[in-house]
Formats: sequence, C-alpha cells, structure tokens
Amino acid sequence: MVKLKDTYPLYLNNKAVQPNTDLAVTDKYTGEVAFRTALATPDVIEEAIAGAARAAEPMARLASYEKQDVLNHCVSRFKERQEELAYALCIEAGKPIKDAEGEVSRLIDTFRIAAEEAVRNYGEVQPLDISARAKGYMGMWKRVPIGPCSFISPFNFPLNLAAHKIAPAIAVGCPFVMKPASMTPLGAIIMGEVLAECDILPEGAFSILPASRDGADLFTTDERLKLLSFTGSPGVGWALKAKAGKKPVVLELGGNAAVVVDKDADLDHAVERIIFGAFYQSGQSCIGVQRIIIHADIYDRFKDMLVAKTKTLKAGDPKDRETFIGPMISVKEAQRLKGWIDDAVAAGAKLLCGGGLEGAMLEATLLEGVGRECDASKEEAFGPLANLSKFSDWDEALEQVNDSKFGLQAGIFTSDIHKVLEAWDVLDVGGVVVNDVSSYRVDNMPYGGVKDSGLGREGIRFAMEDMSEIRNLVIRRV
Repeated sequence: MVKLKDTYPLYLNNKAVQPNTDLAVTDKYTGEVAFRTALATPDVIEEAIAGAARAAEPMARLASYEKQDVLNHCVSRFKERQEELAYALCIEAGKPIKDAEGEVSRLIDTFRIAAEEAVRNYGEVQPLDISARAKGYMGMWKRVPIGPCSFISPFNFPLNLAAHKIAPAIAVGCPFVMKPASMTPLGAIIMGEVLAECDILPEGAFSILPASRDGADLFTTDERLKLLSFTGSPGVGWALKAKAGKKPVVLELGGNAAVVVDKDADLDHAVERIIFGAFYQSGQSCIGVQRIIIHADIYDRFKDMLVAKTKTLKAGDPKDRETFIGPMISVKEAQRLKGWIDDAVAAGAKLLCGGGLEGAMLEATLLEGVGRECDASKEEAFGPLANLSKFSDWDEALEQVNDSKFGLQAGIFTSDIHKVLEAWDVLDVGGVVVNDVSSYRVDNMPYGGVKDSGLGREGIRFAMEDMSEIRNLVIRRV
C-alpha cells in the first residue's frame, strides 16, 4: 500500500535540500494536511538561477544520446513508481484515482516522446546562390539551446504540465528552474528526485522550487533566465509577460471552450464525450467543455440526454475507483463558481441540474439561457459547469464559438467534411477537434491558444523550438 512521507525536500542545483518544512499541502478531499515540503526563499531561488546560468554551457555540450539516456531513465523510473505518483496526485490535487492513473500514463508518454525527439534536433542546408551576387556561397543552420529557462506550472495537471516543460528542456539541453503550484508540488518534486539519480546532468541542470506567489517575480525578471514558460490563469500570465523584459515568453492560459453538436452527429457518442469533457476532474481543465452549442432540431432531445447522464455521475472520495467528480482544488474556488452559477440563474438562466455545494464539492451543473455578460459564460469557469445554447445555421454556430475573448481549442460533432474544413478555416482557436471534445489532447501535437488563451505552443517538438535558437553558418567556396 502506498504511503506518502511526512516531509519532502526541494531540489536545488540537482540536490535534495530541506531548509524548512514551511509549505503545508492538504488532502483536497478531507482538508487535512497530508504532508509538508520545503519552501524556497529568495536566497535559494537566487542560488538556483546562478546554478542554471553556470550549467548552460555544459548542458549545451551534452550529446544527443546522453540527453536521451536521461529521459529514458525517467521513463523507466516513472513506470516503476506509477502507483505512488497516482496516489500522490489523488491526494494533493483531489483527482479521482482513475484520472490520476491516466495522468501518470501521459507523464510517461511525454518523457518517452522527448527521448525520441532528443536525437532529432535537425537543421538544414540552404542554397544561397539565389542571384549572381551570392554565387559561390552556401548556408546551413542548426538549433542551439536558448539557455537557462524558467518554468511555472499549475495545480490542475501537476505531473503532465510540468513534464511538458521539463522533458523538452532536457531534450534540447537547457538548464531550468521550476516553480510548481504550491497546492500541488509533489509530482514535480518526485520528478526532481528521479532526475537527481542522473549523474550525467551537470550541477545546476535543474532546480524544483516550491515557492510563494511572490517568488514568481524572481522566476520572471532575472535576465540570466532566457525564456519563461508559464501555464496558469490569464490574469497572472499576462502580468508576468509584462515583467519578463527581453526574454521570450510562452503562455498556456485559460479558456471557456465550446463544442458544437450538429443535427447529423452520433448523439450517444457526443453525450459520452461531452460529459467527460465538461466534468472530468471536476471541470478543472483549461480546455474543459464550458459551452455546448446544439442544433435546434435536436436540442431538446440532446439536452434531456445530457441532463440524465450528468445526474448519474458519482461524486465523493477521489480514492474510490467509482468516483467521477471529486473536490475542486479549494473551498474558495468552489464558492467562487457557485456564486457565478447563482448570479447566472438570478439573471434569467435556467438550472437544469446540479448547483449544490458542500465544502469543496460542487455538483456537476448544467445551465441554459446564460446571458453572454454573465461570468458563467464569458469567463473561464474552471469547475464542473457547462452551459447549453442552440443554433439553426452552421455559420451561426461558428460565430457563437468565436464570441469569446479566449481561443484555446474547440470541438465539433458532425459528419459533414465541408463543415469540418470551414470550421478549421474560421474558428479562431489553437486547435479544432472533430467528433470529440475540446479537452482532447495527445502529448506530441502542437497545443496552445490565441487571443487571451496564450502565446506559443507546447507539445515536445514545438516546445523544443521555443527553447532553442537558430544559429546560421555562411560559407564562401573559394
């Protein structure tokens, strides 16, 4: 049986350090303190950044096979520790155990993909003799590591979203400092423990530093850090970008994702996937289904199907394998979303099901007729809430999807390839998913958003591009 330790260290310049036990991490279902971790102070963060700067050159010199060996070691060790990683995630994030196990499998996938990409960091030979002036010249370019990177990861996928920063950094040869979410730091700490087993990594190659929100400024403003990658809320992300100075910034932020259900869709399939997309891990996903846009001809039937299915979802202890809806990350967040639901109903929306609140447990909730100015519609719910609306014309449906300040991903359920291609052309989002929900993601695909949903793309190959720079070589043949 898995049992968590009482205390965990931080990782400073590749080594476990226990300067204090100041960060108390709660079991999100019981509310009790589950364990404590070290909390990085400003002097520790400074030491980590200095170490990363020193490690830049030796990290860049690592051979491709050496970086691949590190990543393959992580894959092997994560497989050995799957049960521990899933249980830790269930406790610290309140994620139902089946979902936690799924996230561990994605963690392994992400490092495996990075191991493959570590030996594919290709360049290009480029003919330069495009005119008489350049006759006798040739060029070639390669990608080189950008240098020390700063990573800030969120609470909702504390394993996989941290992995999408750590794994490509190792694959491309960038040292890094990481601030995991203070509510869910353990997954990243365990990754640090595994990386610390790799003697080939130079001192300063990595630091995993739970820190207060104020500490994020140090991860952002220091000029020795050459790239900032942040995943989290839009308000925080854009504020950090404004402080980042000259360094490139990658932002993976929020959304109020929509799915469109056309009249020719497979309704049974659409119901199953939309319920998953809206209420998986209590809706705490930036690509979770928040807006369900249904063709008028099937609206009433499909609404009844959604409501009936939603009412069957089991809520409770995330350690119970039958639980589908666990707690939200905190009582405060649950109360915030409950307030949005009540405000929408007061403004004329109809509560179809759910809406009940007990502690951090908010019932899976469906609304219809939510005003576009209500927070429940225009902002990111980040909880178990979805809103229903109808359309009669395909172009009208696409306009409803685009009627948002966000643009992360969208889902469409239709059998008409012409409508699929039109949606791909018209929808102002980072990705369109056909016959599945907006919350579908495979870990090697380009992933990210537009508008208030962020900048840049994750997915190993694409993150490696962000973490590297093109260095050109011109040769005159004489």
